Amino acid sequence: MTLKNFKFNVIENDKFARTGIIETHRGNIQTPAFMPVGTQATVKACLIDDVIKTGAEIILSNTYHLMIRPGVDRIISAGGLHRFMNCKIPILTDSGGFQVMSLSKLNKVDREKGAIFNSHVDGKKFILSPEESIRVQRGLDSDIVMIMDECPKKTINYNVIKKSMDLSVYWAQRSKDAFGIIPHKGLFGIVQGGLFKDLRIKSLNELTKIGFDGYAIGGLAVGESQREMFDVLDDIKEHMPDDKPRYLMGVGTPADILGAVKRGIDMFDCVLPTRSGRTGLAYTWEGKVNLRNSKYQYDKSPLENSTQIKNLENHSKSYLHHLIKTNEILASMILTLHNLNFYQQFMKKLRKEIKNGSFDNFYNQYIDLF
Repeated sequence: MTLKNFKFNVIENDKFARTGIIETHRGNIQTPAFMPVGTQATVKACLIDDVIKTGAEIILSNTYHLMIRPGVDRIISAGGLHRFMNCKIPILTDSGGFQVMSLSKLNKVDREKGAIFNSHVDGKKFILSPEESIRVQRGLDSDIVMIMDECPKKTINYNVIKKSMDLSVYWAQRSKDAFGIIPHKGLFGIVQGGLFKDLRIKSLNELTKIGFDGYAIGGLAVGESQREMFDVLDDIKEHMPDDKPRYLMGVGTPADILGAVKRGIDMFDCVLPTRSGRTGLAYTWEGKVNLRNSKYQYDKSPLENSTQIKNLENHSKSYLHHLIKTNEILASMILTLHNLNFYQQFMKKLRKEIKNGSFDNFYNQYIDLF
């Protein structure tokens, strides 16, 4: 059976903001899109069917974590990541580069060998090269594959960032060579360069010469201010290919998303809605609600009066406050699903406003709320 080719089309533009469709053989993705994070083959505290009911059309999973536990061979034996976790929608897997730098112990970067590190779980030694990252992701059978890159910590040292960016470009070519030609999958390059405009543009230009199915902006959401992040997006927005999806990695709050969409970004992922849900913080159209606050003890109103998920609005703030204070698992389940539902409804509304040519009004209404 011939599988449908990976493809992207821009549908509507409102200045730099745009809507589009990513086509994959496992389903289409409307953009701008938010990807719930399923790091270890699960979106924490949620059934995958409930995640899909929120309107999610793609999720993200993590190469680093899955190669350590349960191991790619076990997932291959199950028939790939989709069958392993019973997921019917497309999956994007990141390369593992960020986690190597942020989580693993005793990591060492070798230009030729890749990242040499000890597992944060049991100390076992691993070597993650560009070729190995692609091999693992092909074994997972993800729909969108990310190249192996180096994601340096935030620094104002130009030479450190330039060296890292050059290494990421070298690894990008090796990732592309290892990936080969797989028409029904997308391979995304990752633009690095820190906060330096010339390095960001050079990185992007080198990646476009290699040629990818989409372009991600990495090396942000690592401690920089929102203004610094938006400045980087302003620096490169006119240089990004028009006919490829643009993905801002690890971002973010609804306000971050608004500002990035204003600058032409199509795809997002972040643990914020799920992690916030597990700590008692809810996102609503009125802003953030901290349900740990004692003022909600006797509040009989729901978080929202209308949601995509049946019965989600049936729980009062008073009840949710009680669940959180007693550390009941149900609190995490309800609030995580609520936040994912809010994020997907936010993206749906955002796409509608772009289509109607009224994105700026939507932006002005919500940019300072979160």
